[in-house]
Amino acid sequence: MAKKKDTNTASIGFEEVIWRAADKLRGNLDASEYKGVVLGLIFLKYISDKFEAKFAELSADEYADPEDKDEYEGAEEGRIFFVPKGARWQDICNKAHSPEIGLVIDQALHLIEQENPKLRGVLPSNYARPELDKRRLGDVVDLFTNVQMLTSGDEKDILGRVYEYCLQKFASMEGKNAGEFYTPSCIVRTLVEVLQPYRGRVYDPCCGSGGMFVQSAKFVQNHQKELREISIYGQEANTGTWKMAHMNTAIRGLEANLGTAAADTFFDDQHPLLKADFIMANPPFNLSDWGADKLQNDKRWQYGIPPAGNANFAWMQHMIHHLSPIGRIGLVLANGALSSQTGGEGLIRQHIVEADLVEGIIALPSQLFYSTGIPVSLWFLSRNKQQAGKTLFIDARNMGQMVTRALRELTQDDISKIADTFDAFRKGELDDEKGFCAVRTLDDIKAQDFILTPGRYVGIAEQEDDGEPFAEKMQRLTSELSDLFTESHRLEEEIKKQLGSIGFEMK
Repeated sequence: MAKKKDTNTASIGFEEVIWRAADKLRGNLDASEYKGVVLGLIFLKYISDKFEAKFAELSADEYADPEDKDEYEGAEEGRIFFVPKGARWQDICNKAHSPEIGLVIDQALHLIEQENPKLRGVLPSNYARPELDKRRLGDVVDLFTNVQMLTSGDEKDILGRVYEYCLQKFASMEGKNAGEFYTPSCIVRTLVEVLQPYRGRVYDPCCGSGGMFVQSAKFVQNHQKELREISIYGQEANTGTWKMAHMNTAIRGLEANLGTAAADTFFDDQHPLLKADFIMANPPFNLSDWGADKLQNDKRWQYGIPPAGNANFAWMQHMIHHLSPIGRIGLVLANGALSSQTGGEGLIRQHIVEADLVEGIIALPSQLFYSTGIPVSLWFLSRNKQQAGKTLFIDARNMGQMVTRALRELTQDDISKIADTFDAFRKGELDDEKGFCAVRTLDDIKAQDFILTPGRYVGIAEQEDDGEPFAEKMQRLTSELSDLFTESHRLEEEIKKQLGSIGFEMK
């Protein structure tokens, strides 16, 4: 799939400009604290811009009252939050360089929550905290004031892009803690491109900041479908992250049911009756002490009781429990889940395979995450497989490119190749490609003791013949090796000589 060309001139360095300005706010705050400060300001500017645009339209209509909150309900432009007097951006702008700017922003957020029940308990606060530099806070307010963020046509998502960009930057700063709120965009896009959530109920039981939902919406829009064709459901245990997810979906114009509060998915399922058509998740890797002893008889463990020391198959079975009769799952798991036999995991995996739920497995390269360097795999499960009794294995460990010394990303070409491979498999048109992909039956998997490591099935890619006869190649290589040994001995003697000249003899 071709990557969409970004023609919005406001995007040229725009996200970086916002980030650099906001980064000045950090001061004595650590990244996890000032993340809420920055993202809260972006969200406040977003709802203010949307409100002010509608306010101007209503003011020009002699039959409309721009101060009537009902005028903003069900607007054709999508959700518009009512911003009361005293909380509007101009009120904040007028106080940008006053000592009480933090209090002004806190009060504005409080007033907005009062007028909009869906935002109650969601917006950040405490901009008045002493450690937050008020002069720099005023500078950021000025920056937001001087840049018009509401655009038209297909480029309404400038602020959404800024929000996403800042999330990624915070993830890079927080390192191992980033896994609580951020899944790398390339992994999310891969899940979405394979699952193809055109319409139906989309669910993420550990939704973080809502990246799966944002990418699903982008997928729908990129394929000229209507966003109203999908319904979004999510849950998140971390309160701060749950708030970020609310803001991230709202800033994209998405209606999302994220439950009534942040809650533990295993113990307080916020959507107990949901049967979803698409489930996408990146649950915490190898989570221990997740409460297994209190859930031994839970109805979700249809394929076996998950071990107390690892929640991987608890997450998977929770998702299967919530899957509709035509539903698909895409989830990220550490590679151990592919082959582990401890704690009954091997038997659970066997039962899931025998139920013909596993549609495909993708082994990903290492270094894709800010939070860990370990390699992971993508599991795709389906209640209604188009190729019954068959499973697709893809070895993508050699894909991607390094974007920093420690971080790798899958390219759009990589993602398209993976998605196209799944598409061909579902149509029954895929040929095995040694070293990359293979289609195997349930009997083939049984012969491998139900271990699902793709490398066992795809084999090793054939090396191209370079045309050099074997005997000649070996003679050339051994000659080169001999020369290298000779040079090694020469360097060894030189090192001994130099060490001896400064009084360090080597025998």
